[in-house]
Amino acid sequence: MLHLEKSAAAFAEAKHLMPGGVNSPVRSYANVDCNPPFIDHGLGDKIYDIDGNEYIDYVGSWGPLVVGHAHPQVVKALQEAAARGTSYGAPTLIESELAKKVMEVYPSIEMLRMVNSGTEATMSALRLARGYTHREKIVKFIGCYHGHSDSLLVNAGSGMATFGVPSSPGVTKGTAADTISVPYNDIDALQAVMDECGDEIAAVIVEPVAGNMGCVLPKQGYLRQMRALTEKHGTLLIFDEVMCGFRASLGGAQAAYGITPDLTCLGKIIGGGLPVAAYGGRREIMQQVSPTGPVYQAGTLSGNPLAMTAGLETLKLITAEPEDGKGDYVRELTLKTKKLLLGWQAKAQEAGVTIQAHQAGSMFGIFFNEHEVWNYDDSCASDQEAFKVWFKSMLEQGIYLAPSQFETLFMSGAHTDEDIDRTIEAAGKAFAAVAAARK
Repeated sequence: MLHLEKSAAAFAEAKHLMPGGVNSPVRSYANVDCNPPFIDHGLGDKIYDIDGNEYIDYVGSWGPLVVGHAHPQVVKALQEAAARGTSYGAPTLIESELAKKVMEVYPSIEMLRMVNSGTEATMSALRLARGYTHREKIVKFIGCYHGHSDSLLVNAGSGMATFGVPSSPGVTKGTAADTISVPYNDIDALQAVMDECGDEIAAVIVEPVAGNMGCVLPKQGYLRQMRALTEKHGTLLIFDEVMCGFRASLGGAQAAYGITPDLTCLGKIIGGGLPVAAYGGRREIMQQVSPTGPVYQAGTLSGNPLAMTAGLETLKLITAEPEDGKGDYVRELTLKTKKLLLGWQAKAQEAGVTIQAHQAGSMFGIFFNEHEVWNYDDSCASDQEAFKVWFKSMLEQGIYLAPSQFETLFMSGAHTDEDIDRTIEAAGKAFAAVAAARK
């Protein structure tokens, strides 16, 4: 039995200080009808709350911690960087080092700009697309979440989906009017929009592997058809790989599916757990960004040395030459993820519970759904009550998962075979609990 008395007291205090007691909505656990544990520290693939409970962590700070918590190489580099100063607001060599490392892995990025969050990256990329094309409209996909800038809080997913809010108060009608939303994985819907007003559309922005309505993969040929439609109309294609970058494959979804976008947004892993994101792409487009071009964007802490250091060390670890007898880092993560999901599927079958299990490299998740999940409506049709039972059982057994069926889970290099086996056994009990609750 978990004891969370200290966490409960901390949450009660936090609710007087912050909206919902949290600084990001899904952390409140409102969707699973319980209070969140307050975390004290993390090490490897585990986190520890203020009540002393240990959990195997498959959230990984929502994706950045691909090498695990407090990796010694990352921590050592951060300590050395902090001793030299935390921020200068001036150019440093390490900004160029990280940029070059990113470009080695993403050949579609010929030039990039560092920012502090995925929201900044997508917001800036869209402004750049409008400035470059001299058009105003954008297309996004229902259930894809690209941060909380106004034009993108229209039919968003993730926390927005969890709380059943298709858009947010405070978003003006004029802003919403320039954002066209179509269903994900529906090429006919996109074709119709492009046929009607493609020459007015500055950009199509997409999570090529959706991660904010649960982990939802693109249908075969979907992204390639999207690329063809945007090229036909002179519309920029923006891949939001903040989540799936370095996870769907080392080179992200664009490498996994063989698509070259005009602009790419990255985040999470390129900061190694610190606030970093970036947008980049073709040189002639990026040269429109200030100070070389008229599209303005700036940030006091953009490219700060601590964030650059954590990101660079993380990328060094996951791009290193494989050791004897081992595959490359990302391939090993993919195999671990496959092992876990196969174990979950077997345990679900034993319990008589039908699930849909999705994987893109080291991103993964399940849906309590009798049918395949291809879009936001499919995701919403999944059994949320079953998910609550599953989630609470797993948490009670020391398995830390995202508290929403609309969120994606993540594997790290720190997860051991023993911990994966333990997670599979816990899942067996959790699926049995779901089956019992349905009787």
